[in-house]
Amino acid sequence: MSIVNLSAYRFVPLDDLPALRERLRERAEALALKGTVLLAPEGINLFLAGPPEATGAFMDWLREDPRFAGLEAKASPSDDAPFGRLRVRLKKEIITLRQPQLRPIEGRAPAVDATTLARWLDQGHDDDGREVVLLDTRNAYETDVGKFPQAVDYRIARFTEFPEALAADRARYEGKTVVSYCTGGIRCEKAALYMQAQGMERVFQLEGGILKYFEETGGAHWQGDCFVFDDRGAVDPTLAPAPPTDAATP
Repeated sequence: MSIVNLSAYRFVPLDDLPALRERLRERAEALALKGTVLLAPEGINLFLAGPPEATGAFMDWLREDPRFAGLEAKASPSDDAPFGRLRVRLKKEIITLRQPQLRPIEGRAPAVDATTLARWLDQGHDDDGREVVLLDTRNAYETDVGKFPQAVDYRIARFTEFPEALAADRARYEGKTVVSYCTGGIRCEKAALYMQAQGMERVFQLEGGILKYFEETGGAHWQGDCFVFDDRGAVDPTLAPAPPTDAATP
């Protein structure tokens, strides 16, 4: 497979958005990359595809900005770029939750890495002996493609519905360890921060989301594939494009 698909985000204060948008667009166009870059006062969220040398050059260039130094990208292969064009857009939030009191740029929620979560699932509890509840923060059409089968799935149509769904179900999580997860980490990070702000304890995000979990564990305990927001439709636990399914899409 000759194309590398990058997924990366970072919550970091950005105050030069129009100028940054133009710099990013110019560099991505010069490297013939396709995909989407979202910029907001709270940070960056990108999905880009191109040959390995081009995606590598873009990330090296981006990391020269101290705000993005050390930014890690999750990579998956495909034969063709799954995007038709390049878009660099300014948004109010890089992932929309509409909870303005929440400020991810002020600090991350605790995270659990993929291998630790797989071990917790193997042993049936976390390292303190607590029951682990997995919480899928994605939309229903994504969970239809694949998920942890034991996970809480609120069947939401959009991420902005998450706070209301959680409020109606708080008792479920009392005395337990909660691990929120999503495709690449951005939604489960914001969800974990929101749960913390609501006074919930023992809340973690899955570091790097499902894509990193696939990369590090091969999809242990997972059922199905992982929906992605591009022309591939989904990737399997090897991170290769999955065969088409009949699952509903937006």
